[in-house]
Amino acid sequence: MGGFFGVTAKRDVVTDIFFGTDYHSHLGTSRGGMVIYSPKEGFQRAIHNIENTPFRTKFEHAVTEMSGNAGIGCISDNDPQPLTIRSHLGTYAVTTVGRINNEAELVDRIFKTGGRFLAMSGDKINQTELVAYLIDEMDSIPDGIRHAQESIDGSMSILVLTGDELYAARDLMGRIPILIGKSEDGMAVSFESFAYQKVGYVDHKNLGPGEVVRITPDGLEVLFPSREQMKICAFLWTYYGYPNSHYEGVTVESMRYACGRILAENDRKKGFAKEIDFVAGVPDSGTPHAIGYANKSGIQFARPFIKYTPTWPRSFLPGSQKVRSLVAKMKLVPVGELIQDKRLLFIDDSIVRGTQMRETVEFLQTWGAKEVHVRSACPPIMYSCKYLNFSRNTDDADLIARRTIRELEGSGGEAYLAEYADGTSARGQAMVDAICQKLRISSFDYQTLDGLTQSIGIDPCKICTYCWTGKE
Repeated sequence: MGGFFGVTAKRDVVTDIFFGTDYHSHLGTSRGGMVIYSPKEGFQRAIHNIENTPFRTKFEHAVTEMSGNAGIGCISDNDPQPLTIRSHLGTYAVTTVGRINNEAELVDRIFKTGGRFLAMSGDKINQTELVAYLIDEMDSIPDGIRHAQESIDGSMSILVLTGDELYAARDLMGRIPILIGKSEDGMAVSFESFAYQKVGYVDHKNLGPGEVVRITPDGLEVLFPSREQMKICAFLWTYYGYPNSHYEGVTVESMRYACGRILAENDRKKGFAKEIDFVAGVPDSGTPHAIGYANKSGIQFARPFIKYTPTWPRSFLPGSQKVRSLVAKMKLVPVGELIQDKRLLFIDDSIVRGTQMRETVEFLQTWGAKEVHVRSACPPIMYSCKYLNFSRNTDDADLIARRTIRELEGSGGEAYLAEYADGTSARGQAMVDAICQKLRISSFDYQTLDGLTQSIGIDPCKICTYCWTGKE
């Protein structure tokens, strides 16, 4: 996915940008970048590959080499950014979070008018440069931002630095958050709320869907008001978001506790009566779900294995499945006495392809676990996300739920996806049973869609559930 951070203030903001951007490192591991502006030095930019090195290690020189009273930074899973652009709109820096499904159509149109692209990412167009090109088709940056968003099939949140001013635009359906912080001498804009809190800003405003604002050290001006309809990504709470962040007033950690409690209640209603020694979470994001389950069920919470994180990136990101599997295996450090001859119930934030869960179960069984039960804090994922770059692999056929349906029904199973997504239906239970056998576990179940939206606690109509329902 990715995240961004920006500040404009009446003082030097390099350290704010450095730490604020670093606090988005859980959202991506591919590229990091910073642009700082000062009236004397102009735009100063640094972009680095952070696949094998933390952001703060690659950018620690920036704290002493850069200076300025405004800046933006980003963590990206895809293109190098932020980019600096010079056009009829002046010189500005831009960074984005989103996904463009109609890229080929937009690029073809631009080529036909004589346009060209320079900031290539391998053999691909840099998405942020494409957004900048669309912005430059209009006569002002605010109008250009709105034109870009309305031209894109997918979603696009945009942060622009023009000097002392920032322009922040949340995507039209509000699929990711943009929050504004305020201090005595400046303003901050961020994907994660805690990022600006840690560098001295307090909550000031949440941008609504499609809202565009102009930010100066003295405050902000709404240029395009918020739209009524919202479809914020539910995965922000279940997986992507940092525990102490809040979106639409709901803190991530609190949501995960609630989700775990509902999972425990679901098991009680279904008559799940197995003797369990410990409830545990697949770290890190599965852990608070497991705490909620343990608190509700009364079963002791434990950590039978620990994830060694200081030097390992998020394991699903490497392009090779072989490398992903190796990283996932090497990160897990067992606590043998909590596994040997124990009956364990694990909760994972979600099960996408199932490969890593299978290997985790084998890891536990190798260490002598008597039983391994698994619960997913999300419903079965039936569709790959088409609004955010939630995963490198966007092929529905690789999803464990879709693979299992195909094995049960053949190609005709596509007609029954809604039934399979419903765990109370005969087809839904058949899929759950088949996945249980495939993963070689003692029992398995998913969170319900109602349970998920209930645990978030906002109007379900405002939550994007496309990956489970296929409905926009």
